[in-house]
Order: sequence, then structure tokens, then C-alpha cells
Amino acid sequence: MKKTTHFLLCCLLGFFVNAQKPDSTKIISYEDQVMVKVNFDTNIEDYVAVYKDEAFLRTKFSINNNINTSFSLDYKIISASFSFAPNFIPGNNDNNLKGKSSYSDIRFRFFPKSFIQTVYYRNLKGFYLNNTKDFDPDWQEGKDPYLQLPDLRIQSFGGITAYSFNKDFSLKSIYYQREWQKESNGSFVPALEYDLTFFKNKDIDNLKSVETQFNLGANLAYYYNWVVTKNVNISPFAFAGVGGKWSSYQEDLENGSKSEKEKNKYFTKKFGGGIHIGYNSDRFLFGGKLNLMSYNYKQDADSRVQNNNTYGLIYVGYRFAPPKVVKNSYDKIQKKVPIL
Repeated sequence: MKKTTHFLLCCLLGFFVNAQKPDSTKIISYEDQVMVKVNFDTNIEDYVAVYKDEAFLRTKFSINNNINTSFSLDYKIISASFSFAPNFIPGNNDNNLKGKSSYSDIRFRFFPKSFIQTVYYRNLKGFYLNNTKDFDPDWQEGKDPYLQLPDLRIQSFGGITAYSFNKDFSLKSIYYQREWQKESNGSFVPALEYDLTFFKNKDIDNLKSVETQFNLGANLAYYYNWVVTKNVNISPFAFAGVGGKWSSYQEDLENGSKSEKEKNKYFTKKFGGGIHIGYNSDRFLFGGKLNLMSYNYKQDADSRVQNNNTYGLIYVGYRFAPPKVVKNSYDKIQKKVPIL
């Protein structure tokens, strides 16, 4: 992971050479301030498969986390966040019925010109069958444990490259609060998404299986930032996209060997929308977001896989002048590395 992250960071630093400042008459920049934020969100992961040849049999696997927490830090070119799901929060500790799950997400962001570049690593482990009753008619919700896949792990290394066509529109204002847009405005925002994802599992006989997926997709979104007052904004958006998925699957056999690799490629579709409502001042900021997304592809003539993601978030943040030791250290590094 460290080598991959280091390589991605080195490749992306070149974007900063020609970075430009926003128009101060229409957009306020807070990049010279340190900003810390805490987020609480309901990042609910569902993986749904529908099989037509089995009378529309449906499986829905979910992770046992209702509320995630993330901390973010922004200063100059630095923009990073770390998300996890603490067990002490109600809804995250229903391990007796749903099994134990873990979730973590690390992201770094860069902002060259009108681009926003994100690189990330995600790790999820421990899923349960949300629709267990469809497979066991005698199962009782709240009393009987769900069918579980405790060893199923999903790891993703990925990135998102987004571009705003309108220089008077600030996507940073909506997503990261690094800026504040003074006037209402909107923009089309195309984005390229890519990731390398590993699905790893083992059965009761300790036989392992691995599916490797490479995903590439192009999305087109429209955002509108409605500045209600000098401190409040409301920002709805909608998007749609298409892409490709290339997968390779292999499993352990009982005789100690491995199966032949099963390779497939799929055409994927994605769509969704959301809304952001926020309050901003030079120091204090808070707000909420709601995002809805559906991602699906056809495995074959009789089955379809769908990943639905409902994402609600509440954030609180604070900006302050950088401590002298931080500012001086950054300035010294910047003299040696001008692109910073």
C-alpha cells in the first residue's frame, strides 16, 4: 500500500506547477488557513445480485456499519481524510445478529486549476445477507442471526479526476469547504473514475477465493450552488455515467491446486444525485449532505449485479491561522520544493 500511494502522489504532484488562484471577487479562498473537520455519515454498502433463472432470486449483502466517522485536515495543498466505523456508536455493534464488520477509507486530494484529483484506499470486511428471510422462511428478525460472510474482504485502490467548466463555480466550496462562492452559479462537471478492487473470501474449509476487478468509468454531472445568504448555500446535483469492468476470478481446490482463472468483462452503468446544505463563516462551518447512487451491470443473460449506496453526512469544521511552526516549516519545504 505504501509503495502504491507513494507512486500515485509522485505522479500527481506535477499538476501543481501551473495552479491558479480563484477570482477573489467571486470566490473566497481559505487555503492559507488550517481547516479541521469531523464528519458523521451513513455510508451504507449494499451489493445486490438478481438471478432471473431462479425465479428472480435476489441476494443483498450489506456491511454491519450504520454510522462512520471521519476526520479531515486541509492546509495549502494538503487535503486528507481518514474514515472509520467506531464500534461504540449505536448501530455499529450489532455483532451478535449481523456479525462483525470493519470499514476504513483514506483519501488525499489535489486541486490543480479547475481540476480536483482524488486518490483513495478503501477496506471493508465482514458482510451479512440482508434478505436472509428469503432463504430461511423460519428466520425471525431481531431474534435470529443473519447469514454471514465474516471473511469477505473488499479492498480498493482508486482515483477520481473531476473538472469544472465554469471558473466562477466552486466545486471545492460544496465538497471540501476550502472556498466560499459569493454568487449563485452552476457548472457541468465531467469526471473519470478508476479503481483496482480485490474481493477476497474463504469458506468453512479455509479454501480461499479471489476476484480482481479493474473498473473505469466516465460520468457527467451538473451542480448548482445556490447562495441563499452570505453564509448559507444549497447545492443540488445529478449525474450519470457509463464504463467498463474487467474481472478475473480464481479459487483454491480441495486437492491443493488452484482453479483456472475465469475472466470476464462487463458494461457498467451508474447514476445518482444529491443535495448539500451548508453554513460558512471565516472560522466556523457546518452542514449536511445526502447522496444517492446506483451502480449496476449485467453478468449474463440471467443475472444482474447492483451496488446501491445511500450516503448521508453531517459535518462540523473550524478554520484557524496556521501555528508559526507549521507555517515556517511549510515555507521552508516550499523553498526546496517550489511546486508546493
